This record gives sequence, C-alpha cells and structure tokens, in this order.
Amino acid sequence: MAAVDTRTETGTEVPALGGIPLLGSLFDLKSDSLGTYLRAQQQHGDVVRITAGPPGLRAELYCVFSAEGAQQVLASESANFRKDNSFYQEIRDSFGNGLLTSQDEDYLRQRRLVQPLFTKRRVDGYADAVAAETQAVIAGWEQAPGGVVDVGEEMMQLALRAVARILFGTDVEATVDVVDRCFPVITDYVLRRGYSPANIPRTWPTPGNKRAAAAMDELYAVCDKIIAERRSGATAGGEDLLSLLAAATSTDDVEFDAAELRDQVLIFLLAGHETTATSLAFSLHLLARHPEQQARAREEISRVLGDRTPEAADLDRLPYLTQVLKEAMRLYPAAPVIGRSSVAATEVGGRTIPAGSDVILAPWVTHRHPRYWPDPDRFDPDRFTPEAEAGRPRYAWFPFGGGPRACIGQHFSMLESVIALAMILRAYEFEAVDTDIPLSAGITLQADGPIRCRVRGTAGRRPDSAG
Repeated sequence: MAAVDTRTETGTEVPALGGIPLLGSLFDLKSDSLGTYLRAQQQHGDVVRITAGPPGLRAELYCVFSAEGAQQVLASESANFRKDNSFYQEIRDSFGNGLLTSQDEDYLRQRRLVQPLFTKRRVDGYADAVAAETQAVIAGWEQAPGGVVDVGEEMMQLALRAVARILFGTDVEATVDVVDRCFPVITDYVLRRGYSPANIPRTWPTPGNKRAAAAMDELYAVCDKIIAERRSGATAGGEDLLSLLAAATSTDDVEFDAAELRDQVLIFLLAGHETTATSLAFSLHLLARHPEQQARAREEISRVLGDRTPEAADLDRLPYLTQVLKEAMRLYPAAPVIGRSSVAATEVGGRTIPAGSDVILAPWVTHRHPRYWPDPDRFDPDRFTPEAEAGRPRYAWFPFGGGPRACIGQHFSMLESVIALAMILRAYEFEAVDTDIPLSAGITLQADGPIRCRVRGTAGRRPDSAG
C-alpha cells in the first residue's frame, strides 16, 4: 500500500448524511445501500460523507456523485485513488490478484500480457461461441412451463457458459457446474467480510470459513487441473483464451506462472459473466415492460439480420438495439458502486476529501443525476443517440469504470450482449410478469428475486429456427 500523503487541500468540509446516534447510517446501508446513496445525493449534493458503525469500528465513506468527480477519481487523478480498501482485499483473498484487484507494477505487467488478447479483432472472433450458446437458450425456452422464464437466471447461465467456452474451449462442461455451485458461496463470503467492521481470521474453523474454504478449494482445483493439462500438452486448447493466456509473453519475455494464470481465469469468470448477465436480463426486463421500444428493436433486428446468425460486424448495424442496451446499463449498472482509497487530501467539487479516506463512486446515482438525465427513472433508449451522447459529460455514464483501470473486457461485453439480444428478440416476444424487482449491491448488482417474463415465439417462425 502506498504511503498516505498528509497534505491538505483548500476546500470546504464535506456535508454528512444524518443517521442514528452511535451507529450512523449502518442499518440504512445494510438494508438499502443504493437507496441510501441516492438519498445522500438528493439531500446534500455531489460530495457527501456517510458514517456507519459504532465508535472504534466506524467506517467513514466519502461519496462522489457527479460525472466530473467520477472523472477526477477514475481518470485525471487516478494515481491518488487506489484499490486499497478492505473490500478489494477480500476479493483478492478469495479470487486472486488478477486484473480487477492488482495494483502498481503487478497491474501494469498483467495488463501488458493480457491487452493483446482483448483487441477488437481478437474479441470479434468470439462471436460464433456467443451465438452458439444463445441458440441453446432459445431452443430450451420452447418447453418453458406456462411460457414463463426467469430471465435473470437464464441470462446468468448464458453468460457463464459463453465466458467459460471462450476461456476453456472444449473443457467448458468441466467448469460450468463447479463455478455455478461455488461462486455464490464465495461471493456471499466476500460480501459479509467486506462490509463487516471487523472480521475473524479466515483460518478459524467456523462453519462460514469452512464452507468458503471448501468452495475455493473446489474452484481452484478445477482451474489448476485444466491449466496443468493445457501447459503439459495433454489437452489441446487452440484459440481459447486460456491457451492464449498461457502462451502470452511481454516484450521482456515475462509470462504468467500457474498461480497467476489461475488468478486471471478466476477474475475473468467473476467479472465476465455476472456483469453481462445483469445487462442482458434487465434489457429484456425493460423491453418486456415497454412494448413500443421492444417492437422497434425487433424491427431493426429483422431488417438488418433477416434469418442469418449475427456476427461481430453487426454491432454497428444495430444502433437502436445498442441504445437499448446502454439505457439498460444506465438504469441497472452491473457495478453500481465503485470503491477507492485516497492517498492525498484532494479537493473534489469544492469539498476536501482527507488523505486515507474510503471513497465511493456510485454509477447507480450518477446515472440518475438530474443534471445529466432529465426524468431519470424513465426508460428511453434515445438518450444514447450519437447527438445525445455528445451533449453529456464523459462520466455521466460509466458502467465499465474509466481511466487507466477501465474494464478490459468492455468490447466483449457489448459484443456478447448485442448478439444475444438480437437472437433472443428475433425468436421471442416478451411480456413482464415481475414488474418491480428488489435489488441489492453485491460485488455486482443483484436481483433479490426472479425477473420473470412470459415469452411467445415471434409470428411466422419457430423459436428454434433463429439463426
């Protein structure tokens, strides 16, 4: 961790959100953190201090809600805002020190090794794998009881299978069941520890520690087995991402060792399926609630694609569908909260954030900020026409983060999402069954219940003929 700079900046004191004596906003954050951040901005503006917990164990969060503040934290002064908080440490301890969590020279070396594998040309080559997994989902919905599907669960499976196929190639079946079983146990464990003011050591034999350790052991073992087989030549991977990672070297001939390879794989699995699944599920949910926009998207898909399977080049040919996706990501950002730790005292929006502070950015709030988004709760894909986008600050919308730590997989996420949505909407019409979805902020945005839609095969075609 970098040394804390004790300099001070000129600026006024940060206003505080009111809470209860001794505990502050602890219970508000536990019961509805997203609503609490939104209320803080509405009551006190774009830089707000929130305290939570009893004296001696109190957390003090400095929340930055403006687009300009987000740009300062993530981009223009990113070196001053690090991933040094306890939440990121819990992710490191569970999922390894991959691109999401690493810092300084570790991060720069990893980025140099991984960057060539995420060029547009390389990522566009994964379109066929996404289409194949989407086709399997489309065919399966023919037998949905009562024609109702939980798009939250279905998109989670689709995104997991797609990223596992791209990572592991022919070894996809060996990993999907393990990830599906172990990830929820580990992510729940990370959340409990990450938000707790004090934790017992992971080595203590409590039931929670033992469950998490068993899940991590099983997950690590399947990854290590595939990595060892691939590196020994016992199995051929070809062009899957694991093979490319294993062969990756930098200009100074540095490569990943086996443990580092596993760390990257685990982080790609974590960041690469839950985020895309969230965007897909809420795109379908919103279209199911807005039939006019659904019909407009379907007309574009039919006109552009006809009956052929979508390919990477179709992203530019489906502008309205892309606008739908971006608007869904505005209203339901997969990473609704982003944390950093300040090194030096810094003035943001005329307020002084002290050195060593926990800093919170909240796309959930910034994406609803009335300064950038008139009638912010309304679903309107036309907010993302090129002209409308040009009229807003760069960080009014930042579902992929930004600056030097922006998500390396954002093009893949957009590619996967547009291809999957195009195939699904061409095959089915959607009507919302669940209209109000309870939400919470985990490592990613979580739907605390089903996201059910009634599906009907589109007129004149069988669902299993799409593509």
